Amino acid sequence: MAERILMIDDDDRLAGMVSDYLGGAGFRVTVAGTGRDGEAQLKRETFDAVILDLMLPDADGLDLCRRLRAGSDVPILMLTARGEPMDRVVGLELGADDYLAKPFEPRELQARLRAILRRRSGGTSPKEDVLRFGRLEIDKGARVVRVDGEERSITSYQFAILLALAERAGRVLSRDALMDVLKGEKLEAFDRSVDVHISRIRAAIEDDPKKPRRILTLRGSGYVFARDQDR
Repeated sequence: MAERILMIDDDDRLAGMVSDYLGGAGFRVTVAGTGRDGEAQLKRETFDAVILDLMLPDADGLDLCRRLRAGSDVPILMLTARGEPMDRVVGLELGADDYLAKPFEPRELQARLRAILRRRSGGTSPKEDVLRFGRLEIDKGARVVRVDGEERSITSYQFAILLALAERAGRVLSRDALMDVLKGEKLEAFDRSVDVHISRIRAAIEDDPKKPRRILTLRGSGYVFARDQDR
């Protein structure tokens, strides 16, 4: 049976393009042009995932994301304006499963949708020995991290930081919270060292450490590990 996608976006041209592309890939796409229509559709019908634009004419997308998550466990893929990292981080914290910045390639949208749908049907669990986020693997038993199957070099302390973030994917962790989680580890003298370790972890696992997609910074608050790592 084709998986059903609800797209909440008032851009008719974009919605038509996405509907055509995903339809050709085997999805059934329903489009709602306002937040109100989107919520009404979700009450009437069952969907496998929601594509949610944060810029809607009648609703704040972040508020709508929070309401959708409170009333349903349907996976949510946010569409954000490029250059708005705060929206992405807050959206992930509110329960969105992934985000995609506009403009985007339809192929990437399809890949991200498939990734969150795989997780919904039995993907990554914090209790598994190996956590998988697309191309990234975190092997808890061996205490190693791999990207595309290739082991990346990080220290034991950096592995502990990465694991703490990954097991709480989508949640913002302050430096203090990270230090508290890592009480059993050999801690550094100053919490500022966490920033240095994050930088080195990014150098090991990010495609472009200067533009991280896996470990995001919420200025003044801490770090958040993005739920989806599919590329």
